[in-house]
Amino acid sequence: MASRLMWASRVASHLRISVFQRGFSSVILKDLKYADSHEWVKVDGKKAVVGITDHAQDHLGDVVYVELPEVGRSVSKGESFGAVESVKATSDINSPVSGKVLEINEKLNDSPALVNSSPYEEGWIIKVELSDSGELNNLMDSEKYTKFCEEEDAKH
Repeated sequence: MASRLMWASRVASHLRISVFQRGFSSVILKDLKYADSHEWVKVDGKKAVVGITDHAQDHLGDVVYVELPEVGRSVSKGESFGAVESVKATSDINSPVSGKVLEINEKLNDSPALVNSSPYEEGWIIKVELSDSGELNNLMDSEKYTKFCEEEDAKH
């Protein structure tokens, strides 16, 4: 929790600098679900791919390291399973769903900047076997997430 608050305060100080220059310009894909901690999930049957959003990577800056969980580990909705370290800050990655890690994106070990350059494709973080697909109903669709980000940016 402390690292999340630290991340939020760093994001807030960053936003005061950048929000008036550019406004809200993050890419948000329609077929994904979003958590309020800025992770996305793409569901395919009982499997889900998880990553951090374009909005999150933009505020973090250049990603230099991604801490990945072990394959086979259980993750719980809302709990941290790894971290993203950038030149500005280290931020927890929270799972938007519960389940078992089926695969990790090994490319991130050598190329963590894929999180910046391709957050929704090459920069995915884990693939999970869902244990409760009902949890998806508590996530935001693209319209709600866009509004959430705009409101969050306006506060800072």
